[in-house]
Amino acid sequence: MNAPVKPELSGTDEARGGAPLLSVRDLVTRFRTDRGAVTAVDHVSFDVRAGETLAIVGESGSGKSVTALSILRLIPDPPGSIESGQILFDGQDLLGLSEAEIRAVRGNRIAMIFQEPMSSLNPALTVGMQVGEPIHQHRGAPWAKVLRQARDLLGRVRMSDPDARVGAYPHQFSGGMRQRAMIAMALACDPQLIIADEPTTALDVTVQAQILDLLQDLAKRANSALILITHDLGVVARYADRVVVMYAGRVVETAPARELYARPRHPYTRGLMASVPRLDGDTAKRLVPIEGQPPDLSALPPGCAFAPRCQEATETCRLSRPPLRAVGTRHQVACTLEN
Repeated sequence: MNAPVKPELSGTDEARGGAPLLSVRDLVTRFRTDRGAVTAVDHVSFDVRAGETLAIVGESGSGKSVTALSILRLIPDPPGSIESGQILFDGQDLLGLSEAEIRAVRGNRIAMIFQEPMSSLNPALTVGMQVGEPIHQHRGAPWAKVLRQARDLLGRVRMSDPDARVGAYPHQFSGGMRQRAMIAMALACDPQLIIADEPTTALDVTVQAQILDLLQDLAKRANSALILITHDLGVVARYADRVVVMYAGRVVETAPARELYARPRHPYTRGLMASVPRLDGDTAKRLVPIEGQPPDLSALPPGCAFAPRCQEATETCRLSRPPLRAVGTRHQVACTLEN
């Protein structure tokens, strides 16, 4: 979705009370390759509270999706493995659960909406069976009741004619309808946390806005936390309460959405914003791209991973990896240039 970044942000900036629903601490996920170990998630930490929308932003290969898959322990082993860290969900470390215990969490207390619904839906099963499967799996409800609930869920996500759609197959749906079915499946067991991984990538702009409005509205009504994984800063400006910016598997900046847009502190964050068109900007002014390519994760430089692409980098940046540190009440940045 190539929506322009708008100065008016809808996210709530105030700190929410109570303990975080999800607390990720020093998470490290690696993959074994022919060129050696690749650290796709490198000591990542963040919190999400009930009712909050957290956006995780970055270019392809920054570690966003691997972070999400790590939360649900969906990293294929081999070649991947979660090496260390904690994933505390409602006070319980998900990394310490048995396979049976984590299966009871997936699709039940934590649901994930994947990037491409056509590859996530089974073409041989009706949409109603797939939407209702989490209810059957986690609640033990008989299929007759499950299909009635699936029809109701399709209605909740504003699917036209849910009575007919419940018996249809994925190939009979448009891209927007398939994504609505995925959202209905995610909501089936009233999860406390919804993770949406680029949920509108394959959709046209009008449908993208409808799907994102629907997803946030349903999450807020249920007081569910929402993690929105995206590369689109227009989406972030409109929907996020807080933002985590990732680069080369690391968190380089995190802040409330309003503060991040008002004063981005990391050169990478500023570069992302400068490369997006604005409604209130000079239409004759050229966009400023970030030069270069994302780094090879198997051969990262010793210092800041962004230094080879950063026009402000110093020798210190190239030799020393900056830690993530506070530059405000809820604003953290990993940059040696920020005092």
